[in-house]
Amino acid sequence: MNYNDCLLCNDAPCRKACGVFDPDRLLRSLYFENEDVVRNRLNGSIPCLHCDGRCRKACPMKIDIRKILLQYAEDNEKKPIDYSVLKTDFCGFPLENPFLISSSVVSSTYDMCARAFEAGWAGACFKTVCLMDIHEASPRFSAIRSDRGRVIGFKNIEQLSDHSLVENIDIFKRLKKNYPDRFLMISIMGRNDEEWAYLADVIDKECADALELNFSCPNMTEGHTGSDVGQIPELVERYTRIVKQHSSLPCIAKLTPNVTHIEESADAAIRGGADGVAAINTIKSLIDVDIDPTDGVFNASIGGYSGKAVKPIALRFIAELSKDRNLERKHITAMGGIETWKDALEFLVLGADSIQITTAVMLYGYRIIDDLRDGLALYLQQHGYSSIRQIEGSTIRGIVPSEELDRSYIIYPRFLREKCVGCQRCFVSCMDGGHQAIRITEGKPVLLPDKCVGCHLCVLVCPNEAIVSSEIKVKKKQ
Repeated sequence: MNYNDCLLCNDAPCRKACGVFDPDRLLRSLYFENEDVVRNRLNGSIPCLHCDGRCRKACPMKIDIRKILLQYAEDNEKKPIDYSVLKTDFCGFPLENPFLISSSVVSSTYDMCARAFEAGWAGACFKTVCLMDIHEASPRFSAIRSDRGRVIGFKNIEQLSDHSLVENIDIFKRLKKNYPDRFLMISIMGRNDEEWAYLADVIDKECADALELNFSCPNMTEGHTGSDVGQIPELVERYTRIVKQHSSLPCIAKLTPNVTHIEESADAAIRGGADGVAAINTIKSLIDVDIDPTDGVFNASIGGYSGKAVKPIALRFIAELSKDRNLERKHITAMGGIETWKDALEFLVLGADSIQITTAVMLYGYRIIDDLRDGLALYLQQHGYSSIRQIEGSTIRGIVPSEELDRSYIIYPRFLREKCVGCQRCFVSCMDGGHQAIRITEGKPVLLPDKCVGCHLCVLVCPNEAIVSSEIKVKKKQ
């Protein structure tokens, strides 16, 4: 077993059994792709180097924690992490890091936001408030899992805050009073001009630092709300303008991904006076379709899809928004499938100014902020950056249309025969889904260069990482 088998226990038995340091904290860092952070913390040794392995005995999964950590106990100079490199701002409000909890169930009460702030999140976007009578379904979550059991796709049919507006305003004022250094953005949604104006009027600087205009919730049962609005640029512009006329707070338009060209709605929001955009909200989807014929009814419900599986879609939309000249000097707050600091970094280098997270918090808790901050700060230090601002948008110029790709060369795969176990998965995939460029010799694959087109399907399907890119460009034959 390895660190991916860790259950990420709350009151971890391994920590209680150890009594010297927190092995669960290091395993969690490995789980969230923070190998360098673990190496930095261990700095050549671990306190339990010669212990009897009582952490393993206490672990429900019987993970050999000592053996895992010894792999990362390299003898190198320990560097204190400088979190000041993460400082940024949200429309002028200073943030100690770019990480916010997004408008959802994870930001729906005073206690939840307070615990997030105490954990180290720089701010929160409170769950969408409205003037509607909200009634939720039960159950309302479902998921798709990987072969290791991790949730990679998550569906919800959650709607908006079910607290009254009076109750929510009291929460906002208490949060601002008790956590004045934490950024608080309030998500709002109306059904008509009057409701948008009223919500903008009553949520003022005593309540919030910014407003998020929810033009994107895919789960609304009321017509002319949520993503129904976000798909019509004219309504996005109209409601944004109304809110700006009634509020002096910065306004961020939260856009729906259930469109072909997200920049059309973004441009409409900017014309209406928005100070930035948020993207993406969840994607309309179906999971767990009922295929049981015994009752004669096949039930299914459309909901919003999120989690790791939507990250490529979210990255595409953020790249398109970053290239939109109408959004120059406007704030882009990004979300969609972000679990680790590496995920967040991808959005930042594409042009995002801040990061919002929901699904990963639902699955793993507010504590993930530790690894988000540690990983990103250490990465910036290791690469000589003094500020997170230096990386924002640094990759966007490298995103090119497919018609501009250089198609004059082939990069062949390289077979690592010492790692190959002879399963021949690459052969099957290449024969039936590729270009028949692999033959089997003595039970192991051999590349046929004259047939290989460098598609790298074999690299993707190899279960033992025994096929890699050669990184050598070979000019195609004319």
